[in-house]
Amino acid sequence: MALLFYHLPFLPFLFLFLHFIASLSSPTQNLNDTLSFSFPLTSLRISPDVKVQTLSSSLVAGASKHGTRRLARPNSGSYNYKTTFKYSMALIVALPIGTPPQTQQMVLDTGSQLSWIQCHKKLAKKPPPTASFDPSLSSSFSVLPCNHPLCKPRIPDFTLPTSCDQNRLCHYSYFYADGTLAEGNLVREKITFSRSQSTPPLILGCATDSSEDKGILGMNLGRFSFASQSKISKFSYCVPTRRTKPGVSPTGSFYLGQNPNSHGFQYINLLAFPQSRTMPNMDPLAYTLPMLGIKMGAKKLAIPMHVFRPDAGGSGQTMIDSGSEFTYLVDEAYNKVREEVVRLVGPRLKKGYVYGGVADMCFDGNPVQIGRLIGDMVLEFEKGVEIRVPKDRVLADVGGGVHCLGIGRSNMLGIASNIIGNFHQQNLWVEFDLANRRVGFGKADCSRAAV
Repeated sequence: MALLFYHLPFLPFLFLFLHFIASLSSPTQNLNDTLSFSFPLTSLRISPDVKVQTLSSSLVAGASKHGTRRLARPNSGSYNYKTTFKYSMALIVALPIGTPPQTQQMVLDTGSQLSWIQCHKKLAKKPPPTASFDPSLSSSFSVLPCNHPLCKPRIPDFTLPTSCDQNRLCHYSYFYADGTLAEGNLVREKITFSRSQSTPPLILGCATDSSEDKGILGMNLGRFSFASQSKISKFSYCVPTRRTKPGVSPTGSFYLGQNPNSHGFQYINLLAFPQSRTMPNMDPLAYTLPMLGIKMGAKKLAIPMHVFRPDAGGSGQTMIDSGSEFTYLVDEAYNKVREEVVRLVGPRLKKGYVYGGVADMCFDGNPVQIGRLIGDMVLEFEKGVEIRVPKDRVLADVGGGVHCLGIGRSNMLGIASNIIGNFHQQNLWVEFDLANRRVGFGKADCSRAAV
């Protein structure tokens, strides 16, 4: 099982099943230096019936001629790269892709593996989205042919087999949990930070769509995630709070490599599972945390610890996901949270209202007063590590004067997992230390951390 990319009803691509285990056909170069990013977080409302189409033959013909050029190996050295970002629902990082670089907006998603970009041939008769990628302009772009090791009908964990399309290129298709389909061609392309610094050519998805220009930066533990292909040892981000002055958008930070703030982080080890152990309800490539319980106000909720741990079938896995806005809990945990909310502010609940079909702890009263009555919410982990959500941020503004607790039922999404979304990661450094298989947390004013 893979994790949330976008959420119902406004986030249609859910739970990518992108766990490739094939090996790359050529070695990659390590990114040994630290990259410093700030990235935009913007609201994405993509129609659930959108299907990402394959590359047209004219686009491929224009791009593939560059794929055979031999490129000079980039020099190593220290460098920093920064850009700005806005946050409301998803984390959108702007990355310079190709040679020369074209800036592409991509959802930073720790719950998925394959990174993909929106590709488009810039034709005069039909202007593409301004931020789409034109492969014909990049000398480092190349397509994967049908004889590539990835292009086999039995690659494990593809929801649909890869195939050879009419242009003799490797075609991929993925079904998301909400039934939508993403498809395109597998390609190689590098991220070029400067003339002297770039990643090695990475396996990416290259898709065309006239209505959307956002891609995905897959950052899970899979072999083909951006993090794995780039050989980075760690990455971290800091999500700012949503509330700002009118006309001002919050800005957060994203680091690849060493974070200068990490000296104050508290770490917990990721839960590990034998690869030979098959669990149908579990995503083995997710960042699975050893969660212990939940507190609301000063009260520890009576939720057994096993609710947050995967059982023999994988149900109960607790994962942290930057691509999920809300937090989702399995029924046994969700019901206990709701019981406490009813006890504290039951008369103020918006009767008969269920946001997005998953969240029914919603209010149309004064959110400040309701937040004070609910109190702080704390997610507890091993080693005394916790994520504390202050009472003034326990409610999410979902529009129309309605505010919800920011927690949904995971079974309404058809999954049996607990997911910690980015709403509950605000004003918090979250570091994914891949080398040591751990996740670190550090309190921060994330709007200042980006300065």
